[in-house]
Amino acid sequence: MVTAAVVPKNFSLEDFMRNPPENMEWVDGELVEKSGMTLKHGEIQGNLGFYWKSYTISSGQGGKVYTDVPCRTHKQGRRPDVAYLTPELVAQFGNVAVLPQSFPLVAEIVSPTDLGEDIFLKAREYLDSGCLEVWLVFPESRWVIVITQSQALMFTTSQVVSTQTVLPGFNVAVDELLA
Repeated sequence: MVTAAVVPKNFSLEDFMRNPPENMEWVDGELVEKSGMTLKHGEIQGNLGFYWKSYTISSGQGGKVYTDVPCRTHKQGRRPDVAYLTPELVAQFGNVAVLPQSFPLVAEIVSPTDLGEDIFLKAREYLDSGCLEVWLVFPESRWVIVITQSQALMFTTSQVVSTQTVLPGFNVAVDELLA
């Protein structure tokens, strides 16, 4: 049996910060359901989470990797598909229900229902809220775009994508990530 959460009509960003409903983001003053996730989307999300987590352990950098976990940007309540939190921020915020800022490193896996402009606006929103690096993963076109405050790099089939500012030294073949 599937039950739907009943959410009050006047649900504020502060309400989201206290008790974020599952699979929902708080965008432009209202709750929006995250939708459009496909099997491929879930597989890539799992792959990237696994690769980042494995790297944090093997490199000794530590920190934590999350999937679909809520955070607050300057104006919205978001749930990045994959997010990394440094050891320092884990020590500071490790037990909160919602991270009160952007994660330093986030990835959004673009779903078939996502609009291109919306995805880039979301990346800008993360960066404007303290995020250092955003990965935009396009499963169908097989592109990974890595965006920082100072650059945007595009990687595609037969190339190796790497972090630019967070998790120094991490890289993975695009073909392996999108397999």
